[in-house]
Amino acid sequence: MIQILAILSSLPLALAMAWGAAALWFRLPWPGVLRPLSVIGWSVVALGLLILGLRGVWQANVVQLLMLTGLLIWWFRLAPAHNRLWSDDVKHLATGEVEGNWLTLHHVRDFDWRTRDDAEVQWQTRSYDLDRLDSVDMIVSSWGRPGVAHVMISFGFEGENFVLFSVEVRRLKGTRFSEIGGFFRQYELAIVAAEERDALGLRAKIRDERVSLYRLYLPRKAMRSLLLAYVEEANRLADSPRFYNTITANCTTLIFVLARSIGARLPLDYRLLMTDRLPSYAFKIGGLWPGHSLAKLEERGRIDKRARRVHRADDFSQRIREGVPGWERGAILAPRVIKNGGRTAPPSEPSRSDGG
Repeated sequence: MIQILAILSSLPLALAMAWGAAALWFRLPWPGVLRPLSVIGWSVVALGLLILGLRGVWQANVVQLLMLTGLLIWWFRLAPAHNRLWSDDVKHLATGEVEGNWLTLHHVRDFDWRTRDDAEVQWQTRSYDLDRLDSVDMIVSSWGRPGVAHVMISFGFEGENFVLFSVEVRRLKGTRFSEIGGFFRQYELAIVAAEERDALGLRAKIRDERVSLYRLYLPRKAMRSLLLAYVEEANRLADSPRFYNTITANCTTLIFVLARSIGARLPLDYRLLMTDRLPSYAFKIGGLWPGHSLAKLEERGRIDKRARRVHRADDFSQRIREGVPGWERGAILAPRVIKNGGRTAPPSEPSRSDGG
Protein backbone atom coordinates (compact mmCIF):
# COMPACT_ATOMS: atom_id res chain seq x y z
CA MET A 1 0.00 0.00 0.00
CA ILE A 2 2.84 2.41 0.87
CA GLN A 3 4.47 1.70 -2.49
CA ILE A 4 1.22 2.44 -4.34
CA LEU A 5 0.78 5.72 -2.47
CA ALA A 6 4.35 6.66 -3.32
CA ILE A 7 3.70 6.07 -7.00
CA LEU A 8 0.42 7.95 -6.99
CA SER A 9 2.02 10.99 -5.34
CA SER A 10 5.23 10.94 -7.40
CA LEU A 11 3.78 10.74 -10.92
CA PRO A 12 1.84 14.06 -10.82
CA LEU A 13 4.95 15.73 -9.42
CA ALA A 14 7.00 14.20 -12.23
CA LEU A 15 4.64 15.70 -14.82
CA ALA A 16 4.83 19.08 -13.08
CA MET A 17 8.62 18.92 -13.02
CA ALA A 18 8.64 18.08 -16.75
CA TRP A 19 6.47 21.15 -17.36
CA GLY A 20 8.97 23.15 -15.30
CA ALA A 21 11.85 22.01 -17.52
CA ALA A 22 9.93 23.17 -20.62
CA ALA A 23 9.08 26.50 -18.96
CA LEU A 24 12.75 27.10 -18.18
CA TRP A 25 13.77 26.18 -21.71
CA PHE A 26 11.37 28.55 -23.40
CA ARG A 27 11.46 31.46 -20.94
CA LEU A 28 14.88 31.72 -19.30
CA PRO A 29 16.54 34.84 -20.78
CA TRP A 30 20.10 33.66 -20.17
CA PRO A 31 22.41 33.56 -23.21
CA GLY A 32 24.80 30.90 -24.47
CA VAL A 33 25.04 27.61 -22.58
CA LEU A 34 23.52 28.90 -19.34
CA ARG A 35 19.95 28.14 -20.39
CA PRO A 36 20.50 24.54 -21.57
CA LEU A 37 22.72 23.83 -18.55
CA SER A 38 19.98 25.11 -16.23
CA VAL A 39 17.38 22.88 -17.91
CA ILE A 40 19.70 19.87 -17.75
CA GLY A 41 20.40 20.53 -14.07
CA TRP A 42 16.69 20.85 -13.29
CA SER A 43 15.92 17.64 -15.20
CA VAL A 44 18.68 15.61 -13.50
CA VAL A 45 17.56 16.71 -10.05
CA ALA A 46 13.91 16.02 -10.95
CA LEU A 47 14.77 12.51 -12.16
CA GLY A 48 16.72 11.74 -9.02
CA LEU A 49 13.90 12.97 -6.80
CA LEU A 50 11.38 10.94 -8.81
CA ILE A 51 13.37 7.75 -8.24
CA LEU A 52 13.60 8.47 -4.54
CA GLY A 53 9.90 9.25 -4.36
CA LEU A 54 9.00 5.98 -6.08
CA ARG A 55 11.08 4.19 -3.45
CA GLY A 56 8.98 5.73 -0.71
CA VAL A 57 11.31 8.55 0.37
CA TRP A 58 8.62 11.12 1.10
CA GLN A 59 11.16 13.89 1.61
CA ALA A 60 11.87 13.76 -2.13
CA ASN A 61 8.31 14.87 -2.86
CA VAL A 62 8.67 17.73 -0.40
CA VAL A 63 11.79 18.94 -2.20
CA GLN A 64 9.97 18.80 -5.55
CA LEU A 65 7.08 20.83 -4.12
CA LEU A 66 9.53 23.46 -2.88
CA MET A 67 11.22 23.60 -6.30
CA LEU A 68 7.89 23.94 -8.07
CA THR A 69 6.77 26.67 -5.67
CA GLY A 70 9.88 28.69 -6.47
CA LEU A 71 9.38 28.12 -10.19
CA LEU A 72 5.72 29.21 -10.07
CA ILE A 73 6.64 32.40 -8.19
CA TRP A 74 9.06 33.24 -11.01
CA TRP A 75 6.53 32.15 -13.67
CA PHE A 76 3.68 34.34 -12.49
CA ARG A 77 5.98 37.32 -12.16
CA LEU A 78 6.73 37.19 -15.88
CA ALA A 79 5.04 40.18 -17.50
CA PRO A 80 4.29 40.93 -21.17
CA ALA A 81 5.87 44.06 -22.61
CA HIS A 82 5.68 46.39 -25.60
CA ASN A 83 9.25 47.70 -25.56
CA ARG A 84 11.20 44.84 -27.12
CA LEU A 85 13.08 44.42 -30.40
CA TRP A 86 10.17 43.17 -32.48
CA SER A 87 10.19 41.65 -35.93
CA ASP A 88 9.36 44.27 -38.58
CA ASP A 89 5.97 42.76 -39.44
CA VAL A 90 4.69 43.08 -35.85
CA LYS A 91 6.63 46.18 -34.85
CA HIS A 92 3.42 48.23 -34.63
CA LEU A 93 0.04 47.25 -33.22
CA ALA A 94 -3.13 48.49 -34.88
CA THR A 95 -5.08 51.24 -33.15
CA GLY A 96 -8.09 53.24 -34.25
CA GLU A 97 -10.77 55.75 -33.44
CA VAL A 98 -14.23 56.58 -34.73
CA GLU A 99 -15.39 60.10 -35.56
CA GLY A 100 -18.93 60.26 -36.84
CA ASN A 101 -19.28 57.56 -39.50
CA TRP A 102 -15.55 57.38 -40.17
CA LEU A 103 -13.09 54.90 -38.76
CA THR A 104 -9.42 55.87 -38.80
CA LEU A 105 -6.90 53.07 -38.35
CA HIS A 106 -3.26 53.72 -37.52
CA HIS A 107 -0.39 51.44 -38.47
CA VAL A 108 -2.08 49.56 -41.30
CA ARG A 109 0.61 47.27 -42.70
CA ASP A 110 1.24 47.28 -46.45
CA PHE A 111 4.53 45.45 -46.95
CA ASP A 112 5.83 44.35 -50.34
CA TRP A 113 7.29 40.96 -49.45
CA ARG A 114 10.35 39.69 -51.32
CA THR A 115 11.08 36.71 -49.05
CA ARG A 116 9.54 35.56 -45.76
CA ASP A 117 12.16 37.64 -43.90
CA ASP A 118 12.62 40.59 -46.26
CA ALA A 119 10.09 43.19 -47.37
CA GLU A 120 9.72 46.81 -48.36
CA VAL A 121 8.36 48.18 -45.09
CA GLN A 122 5.39 50.51 -45.14
CA TRP A 123 2.91 51.44 -42.40
CA GLN A 124 -0.03 53.66 -43.21
CA THR A 125 -2.95 55.50 -41.66
CA ARG A 126 -6.24 54.76 -43.42
CA SER A 127 -9.80 56.05 -43.02
CA TYR A 128 -12.94 54.02 -43.82
CA ASP A 129 -16.55 55.14 -44.23
CA LEU A 130 -18.56 52.87 -41.93
CA ASP A 131 -21.70 53.51 -43.97
CA ARG A 132 -20.02 51.67 -46.85
CA LEU A 133 -19.16 48.56 -44.81
CA ASP A 134 -21.03 45.71 -46.48
CA SER A 135 -18.99 42.51 -46.24
CA VAL A 136 -17.02 40.38 -43.82
CA ASP A 137 -14.83 37.49 -44.96
CA MET A 138 -13.16 34.73 -42.97
CA ILE A 139 -9.80 33.75 -44.43
CA VAL A 140 -8.11 30.49 -43.44
CA SER A 141 -4.46 29.81 -44.24
CA SER A 142 -2.91 26.38 -43.61
CA TRP A 143 0.51 24.87 -44.21
CA GLY A 144 0.04 21.12 -43.96
CA ARG A 145 -0.03 20.55 -40.21
CA PRO A 146 -3.19 18.62 -39.21
CA GLY A 147 -5.53 20.69 -37.10
CA VAL A 148 -3.49 23.87 -37.46
CA ALA A 149 -4.32 26.97 -39.51
CA HIS A 150 -4.26 30.74 -39.22
CA VAL A 151 -7.60 32.56 -39.32
CA MET A 152 -8.04 36.20 -40.36
CA ILE A 153 -11.07 38.46 -40.76
CA SER A 154 -11.38 40.98 -43.60
CA PHE A 155 -13.88 43.84 -43.75
CA GLY A 156 -14.98 45.20 -47.13
CA PHE A 157 -16.36 48.58 -48.08
CA GLU A 158 -18.58 48.22 -51.17
CA GLY A 159 -16.03 45.92 -52.78
CA GLU A 160 -13.57 48.78 -53.23
CA ASN A 161 -11.53 48.89 -50.03
CA PHE A 162 -10.70 46.09 -47.64
CA VAL A 163 -8.88 45.94 -44.33
CA LEU A 164 -7.77 42.64 -42.84
CA PHE A 165 -7.30 41.96 -39.13
CA SER A 166 -4.90 39.25 -38.06
CA VAL A 167 -4.25 38.09 -34.50
CA GLU A 168 -0.59 37.17 -34.49
CA VAL A 169 2.38 36.15 -32.42
CA ARG A 170 4.53 39.17 -31.65
CA ARG A 171 7.93 37.68 -32.36
CA LEU A 172 11.31 39.15 -31.58
CA LYS A 173 13.45 40.08 -34.56
CA GLY A 174 15.23 37.06 -36.01
CA THR A 175 13.06 34.44 -34.27
CA ARG A 176 10.60 31.86 -35.60
CA PHE A 177 7.22 30.85 -34.22
CA SER A 178 6.95 27.65 -32.21
CA GLU A 179 3.53 26.21 -31.38
CA ILE A 180 5.04 24.61 -28.26
CA GLY A 181 6.64 27.89 -27.24
CA GLY A 182 3.19 29.43 -27.48
CA PHE A 183 2.19 27.44 -24.39
CA PHE A 184 5.01 28.93 -22.33
CA ARG A 185 4.61 32.71 -22.51
CA GLN A 186 7.34 32.96 -25.13
CA TYR A 187 5.42 35.52 -27.22
CA GLU A 188 3.21 38.53 -26.76
CA LEU A 189 -0.10 38.90 -28.58
CA ALA A 190 -0.46 41.26 -31.55
CA ILE A 191 -3.48 42.52 -33.49
CA VAL A 192 -2.32 43.62 -36.92
CA ALA A 193 -4.39 45.55 -39.47
CA ALA A 194 -3.12 45.01 -42.99
CA GLU A 195 -3.81 45.39 -46.68
CA GLU A 196 -4.94 42.08 -48.14
CA ARG A 197 -2.21 42.07 -50.78
CA ASP A 198 0.31 42.17 -47.92
CA ALA A 199 -1.13 39.55 -45.54
CA LEU A 200 -2.53 37.17 -48.18
CA GLY A 201 0.30 37.68 -50.63
CA LEU A 202 2.78 36.77 -47.92
CA ARG A 203 1.00 33.55 -47.07
CA ALA A 204 0.04 32.46 -50.60
CA LYS A 205 3.02 33.57 -52.70
CA ILE A 206 5.94 33.80 -50.31
CA ARG A 207 5.13 30.99 -47.85
CA ASP A 208 3.25 28.86 -50.39
CA GLU A 209 0.37 28.22 -47.99
CA ARG A 210 -3.13 27.05 -48.86
CA VAL A 211 -5.48 30.03 -48.48
CA SER A 212 -9.28 29.93 -48.54
CA LEU A 213 -11.79 32.77 -48.34
CA TYR A 214 -15.36 32.41 -47.05
CA ARG A 215 -17.87 35.23 -47.11
CA LEU A 216 -19.76 35.40 -43.83
CA TYR A 217 -23.52 35.76 -43.73
CA LEU A 218 -24.07 38.70 -41.41
CA PRO A 219 -26.45 41.66 -41.25
CA ARG A 220 -24.83 45.06 -41.61
CA LYS A 221 -25.38 45.95 -37.98
CA ALA A 222 -23.42 42.87 -36.91
CA MET A 223 -20.64 43.67 -39.41
CA ARG A 224 -20.21 47.11 -37.94
CA SER A 225 -20.33 45.83 -34.36
CA LEU A 226 -17.69 43.19 -35.12
CA LEU A 227 -15.37 45.71 -36.80
CA LEU A 228 -15.66 48.13 -33.89
CA ALA A 229 -15.11 45.25 -31.44
CA TYR A 230 -11.84 44.51 -33.24
CA VAL A 231 -10.81 48.14 -32.97
CA GLU A 232 -11.68 48.33 -29.28
CA GLU A 233 -9.76 45.12 -28.58
CA ALA A 234 -6.77 46.39 -30.57
CA ASN A 235 -6.78 49.63 -28.57
CA ARG A 236 -6.91 47.69 -25.30
CA LEU A 237 -4.02 45.50 -26.39
CA ALA A 238 -1.96 48.55 -27.39
CA ASP A 239 -2.52 49.93 -23.87
CA SER A 240 -2.00 46.67 -21.97
CA PRO A 241 0.18 43.94 -23.52
CA ARG A 242 -0.85 40.30 -23.13
CA PHE A 243 0.81 36.97 -23.70
CA TYR A 244 -0.10 34.82 -26.69
CA ASN A 245 -1.21 31.27 -25.89
CA THR A 246 -1.46 28.50 -28.48
CA ILE A 247 -4.80 27.34 -27.03
CA THR A 248 -6.43 30.11 -25.00
CA ALA A 249 -5.31 33.37 -26.66
CA ASN A 250 -4.86 32.87 -30.39
CA CYS A 251 -6.33 33.86 -33.76
CA THR A 252 -9.45 31.69 -33.31
CA THR A 253 -10.29 32.18 -29.66
CA LEU A 254 -10.16 35.97 -30.00
CA ILE A 255 -12.62 35.88 -32.92
CA PHE A 256 -14.92 33.69 -30.80
CA VAL A 257 -14.70 36.09 -27.83
CA LEU A 258 -15.31 39.16 -30.00
CA ALA A 259 -18.29 37.53 -31.73
CA ARG A 260 -19.84 36.65 -28.39
CA SER A 261 -19.18 40.18 -27.13
CA ILE A 262 -21.50 41.59 -29.82
CA GLY A 263 -24.30 39.18 -28.93
CA ALA A 264 -23.62 36.14 -31.14
CA ARG A 265 -24.78 32.93 -29.48
CA LEU A 266 -21.94 30.65 -30.43
CA PRO A 267 -21.76 27.13 -28.99
CA LEU A 268 -18.51 25.66 -27.74
CA ASP A 269 -17.10 23.08 -30.13
CA TYR A 270 -13.89 21.06 -30.51
CA ARG A 271 -13.35 22.73 -33.90
CA LEU A 272 -12.54 25.96 -32.10
CA LEU A 273 -9.32 24.25 -31.02
CA MET A 274 -8.62 22.63 -34.40
CA THR A 275 -8.37 25.86 -36.36
CA ASP A 276 -8.32 24.25 -39.80
CA ARG A 277 -11.84 22.95 -39.04
CA LEU A 278 -13.26 26.39 -38.31
CA PRO A 279 -15.06 26.64 -41.70
CA SER A 280 -17.10 23.53 -40.86
CA TYR A 281 -17.99 25.07 -37.50
CA ALA A 282 -19.07 28.32 -39.17
CA PHE A 283 -21.08 26.32 -41.73
CA LYS A 284 -22.80 24.33 -38.97
CA ILE A 285 -24.04 27.46 -37.19
CA GLY A 286 -25.19 29.11 -40.44
CA GLY A 287 -22.41 31.69 -40.58
CA LEU A 288 -21.19 31.05 -44.14
CA TRP A 289 -22.81 32.28 -47.35
CA PRO A 290 -26.05 30.31 -47.92
CA GLY A 291 -27.10 28.23 -50.90
CA HIS A 292 -23.95 26.11 -51.16
CA SER A 293 -22.67 22.92 -49.59
CA LEU A 294 -19.56 23.11 -47.42
CA ALA A 295 -17.64 21.18 -50.07
CA LYS A 296 -18.61 23.74 -52.73
CA LEU A 297 -17.69 26.66 -50.44
CA GLU A 298 -14.30 25.06 -49.79
CA GLU A 299 -13.71 24.33 -53.47
CA ARG A 300 -14.69 27.75 -54.79
CA GLY A 301 -13.19 29.60 -51.83
CA ARG A 302 -9.65 28.43 -52.57
CA ILE A 303 -7.80 31.64 -53.54
CA ASP A 304 -4.06 30.96 -53.14
CA LYS A 305 -3.43 30.27 -56.85
CA ARG A 306 -5.09 33.54 -57.85
CA ALA A 307 -3.29 35.38 -55.04
CA ARG A 308 0.07 34.18 -56.37
CA ARG A 309 -0.84 35.22 -59.89
CA VAL A 310 -2.01 38.75 -59.04
CA HIS A 311 0.34 39.47 -56.13
CA ARG A 312 0.63 43.25 -55.52
CA ALA A 313 -1.88 44.13 -58.26
CA ASP A 314 -3.90 47.26 -57.54
CA ASP A 315 -7.12 45.25 -57.84
CA PHE A 316 -5.74 42.29 -55.84
CA SER A 317 -8.74 42.10 -53.47
CA GLN A 318 -11.29 42.09 -56.29
CA ARG A 319 -9.48 39.49 -58.38
CA ILE A 320 -8.92 36.96 -55.62
CA ARG A 321 -12.69 36.97 -54.99
CA GLU A 322 -13.64 35.95 -58.53
CA GLY A 323 -15.91 32.91 -58.27
CA VAL A 324 -16.06 32.90 -54.46
CA PRO A 325 -19.66 32.28 -53.25
CA GLY A 326 -21.22 35.50 -52.03
CA TRP A 327 -19.16 37.60 -54.41
CA GLU A 328 -21.29 37.04 -57.49
CA ARG A 329 -22.93 40.09 -59.00
CA GLY A 330 -25.95 41.13 -56.93
CA ALA A 331 -24.91 39.16 -53.85
CA ILE A 332 -24.71 42.20 -51.56
CA LEU A 333 -27.02 41.76 -48.58
CA ALA A 334 -28.34 45.31 -48.41
CA PRO A 335 -27.73 48.67 -50.07
CA ARG A 336 -25.45 51.02 -48.22
CA VAL A 337 -26.98 53.72 -46.10
CA ILE A 338 -27.05 57.21 -47.60
CA LYS A 339 -27.47 60.10 -45.19
CA ASN A 340 -28.27 63.73 -45.94
CA GLY A 341 -28.50 63.04 -49.66
CA GLY A 342 -24.97 61.70 -50.05
CA ARG A 343 -21.84 60.38 -48.41
CA THR A 344 -20.19 62.59 -45.83
CA ALA A 345 -16.53 63.51 -46.06
CA PRO A 346 -13.94 61.91 -43.77
CA PRO A 347 -13.02 63.85 -40.64
CA SER A 348 -9.61 64.58 -42.07
CA GLU A 349 -7.53 63.68 -45.09
CA PRO A 350 -5.80 60.38 -44.30
CA SER A 351 -2.05 60.35 -44.08
CA ARG A 352 -0.44 57.92 -46.48
CA SER A 353 2.44 56.83 -44.28
CA ASP A 354 3.35 56.44 -40.63
CA GLY A 355 6.95 55.72 -41.48
CA GLY A 356 8.55 52.40 -40.76
